[in-house]
Amino acid sequence: MAAAKKTPKQILAAFKETGARIETKGRVKLKKAADLSLYYTPGVGVASEHLSKHPEDAALYSVKKNSVAVISDGSAVLGLGNIGPYGALPVMEGKALIFKEFAGIDAWPIVLNTQDPDEIVRTVLAIAPGWGGINLEDIASPQCFEIERRINDALPIPVMHDDQHGTAIVVLAGLINAAKVVKKPLKSLRVVVSGAGAAGHGVAMLLAAAGITDIVALDRKGAIHLGRTDLPAHKKELALINTHKRDGALEDVLKGADVFIGLSGKGLLHKNHVESMAEHSIVFAMANPVPEIMPDEAREAGADVIATGRSDFPNQINNALVFPGVFRGALDRGVRRITEPMKLKAARALAALVEKPTAKKIVPDMFDVRVVPTIAKAIR
Repeated sequence: MAAAKKTPKQILAAFKETGARIETKGRVKLKKAADLSLYYTPGVGVASEHLSKHPEDAALYSVKKNSVAVISDGSAVLGLGNIGPYGALPVMEGKALIFKEFAGIDAWPIVLNTQDPDEIVRTVLAIAPGWGGINLEDIASPQCFEIERRINDALPIPVMHDDQHGTAIVVLAGLINAAKVVKKPLKSLRVVVSGAGAAGHGVAMLLAAAGITDIVALDRKGAIHLGRTDLPAHKKELALINTHKRDGALEDVLKGADVFIGLSGKGLLHKNHVESMAEHSIVFAMANPVPEIMPDEAREAGADVIATGRSDFPNQINNALVFPGVFRGALDRGVRRITEPMKLKAARALAALVEKPTAKKIVPDMFDVRVVPTIAKAIR
């Protein structure tokens, strides 16, 4: 039975039965006293003394080489909102499991009992020496942008807010192939992004970097454009890429659009909205757990290619396709920052794994063994 078909009671029972879904496990065996004296005292003192003088060698002589901290303050968890550190813990543990199973990375969930940006930054910087990378997750906007920027600027290791960048990479990969299915040039697409939080901002900015020139993002007040005087810094960036100065509510800007990308809330997109879009339209309804429109409704309204964030429908657009490979590549090559060119290259490489895209197949499957090494190769 698929997880999506299980009842809440069955899911809780499964979690209770397994307890922890991850564990720490030694890579060397301690079978005799000589092993203990080599890998703990007194042998460990040699490594400690060396690293105290040469901290740049930590990846050579410690767990740092293959470790990622998965960090959240619980302020924006899935579609559940601000449910705090305990609510975030199962999600971070699940991400750590995916890191290990798909990329062989030793990751650990760290949930913080604070939502103050200064405290979060200070805490992450304080624990950073023990980690090879930092995966920020489920931190609400707008503070997520400042937190990621400050940590990135301060640390010589890769830092990625996955809600922004992992989502953006997989959306671009899916859109590359969806454009092929509907036989429209990628750069000619007229795109509407519903949602201007972490994911919406990350997606819109990467699509613009990929050469799409007609993009409008919307928040609760409607289209984001330079004529608005209520915009924080990250929304001003979105206003700058609205080069066609589109204005109005969702129903206004969707008329004649080629693409709807939903990173907002359940049921926000109606059949009449899709009917007003251009012929051969593309709908990515990615709100979780309930999308902006159900796939059958979007199809009935005329959409050619439909994707969601759910595993029980075709075309699951999920950042779990991306983050294991991104960090695998970064750790293996000593990459200090995940750059825009890397993200673009990763998206194109991911898209290329689907040799003949169809309306029901625009991204690879999570269990496709080519995914992680392909994305890792792009991170250089």
